[in-house]
Amino acid sequence: MAFPALDEAQGKLELKRKELADIFAEAGPDYDFTKVTSVKGTTREIAAMVRKLNDEQTDLAKEYEDLCAVQKAAERSRQSTDLGAGEAGDGSGQRETGQERQAKSLGSLFVESRAYKERNGGIGPESHIEIELKTLMTTTAGWAPEVLRTGQVVDFATRPIQVIDLIPPGETNQAAVQYMEETTFTNAAAEAAEAGTYAESALVLTERSVTVRKIATFLPVTDEQLDDVPMIRGYLDQRLPFMVRQRLDGQVLTGNGTPPNMAGFLSTAGIQTQAKGADPSPDAVYKAMVKVRVTGRGMPNGLVYHPTNWQDVRLLRTADGIYIWGNPSDAGPERMWGLAVAQSDAITLGTALVGDFQNYSQLVTRRGIETQISNSHSTFFIEGKQAIRADMRAVLVVYRPAAFCTVTGL
Repeated sequence: MAFPALDEAQGKLELKRKELADIFAEAGPDYDFTKVTSVKGTTREIAAMVRKLNDEQTDLAKEYEDLCAVQKAAERSRQSTDLGAGEAGDGSGQRETGQERQAKSLGSLFVESRAYKERNGGIGPESHIEIELKTLMTTTAGWAPEVLRTGQVVDFATRPIQVIDLIPPGETNQAAVQYMEETTFTNAAAEAAEAGTYAESALVLTERSVTVRKIATFLPVTDEQLDDVPMIRGYLDQRLPFMVRQRLDGQVLTGNGTPPNMAGFLSTAGIQTQAKGADPSPDAVYKAMVKVRVTGRGMPNGLVYHPTNWQDVRLLRTADGIYIWGNPSDAGPERMWGLAVAQSDAITLGTALVGDFQNYSQLVTRRGIETQISNSHSTFFIEGKQAIRADMRAVLVVYRPAAFCTVTGL
């Protein structure tokens, strides 16, 4: 049975919850606080009231939980008292059973022992307790507790794959990707009089070639590890390919183009740039989108942002403190101007990239990720070691650099 203080705390908590729910119900799904009639005030004042009610609910919930704990403690105390009634030592003259004696604590058994009573003058002219000190039985001087390790492996906190999903994949069986780019387009088409001379147009095509690059790594492992740990091979088969793909994910953004590095978007010649300047970040991104449309004749369909810079966007507020990219209690949209945002800490801080990834870029693979194992490396054969390697060959092809634009100064 709950005591009055617990019932009172529960009632207050339910009342606050209903009061807050009524405000949100009146505001509707768009959180239009101008529709709220149960609470008087401006939008800012009602928002402050919502935060206040939320804080009060938190305090009441903690108070309610504390009182619940008190009630449970009281119930356990009453149960212990009921179980202790009638046991030996209460003057009934009944003898304790073995089960009743085991229920007592070690301290109770010691106080009721003959040695303790004699020590306090209960029997004889002189009584004493002799304690013989021996080596203390501990985990270091006795049996160490047996502990079984779980099969869970907690991966190191590292950058996930963030960008390559934006880029259409392709394949090649050559050492380079060659294509033709229309570098001259002179359109002289015009109206002509009867029997008049046609205006001459001009088209020039230029062959382009992008060399396939290799990304590779290896890891030394002893024979004993491979023999004695069944899961080690599967673990390495997963982690080494991830390392290769993580490097590729960074190269497509910031690779400098100096062999053996591939050229990433940011180092591609002809890519456009839009400085943020005094513009808000969304305005600068929109101007970059216009450059992609007008100069690059592309259709922007992707936006890459550094997480730290996206934080500034997510926290944008109106002059009266209303969050633009969603209420703090919501996940918030991962979009800007309708473009899906890929947050990548591989891109240079302070720089964003907008472009037509689907039509004017391609991640071409010569050979997918392969893993191999051998003991022929160095002196591994006589040392009982194995070298597990993973590699792939791929290249980023930017068919129209002007279809991409960086936003700088974020």
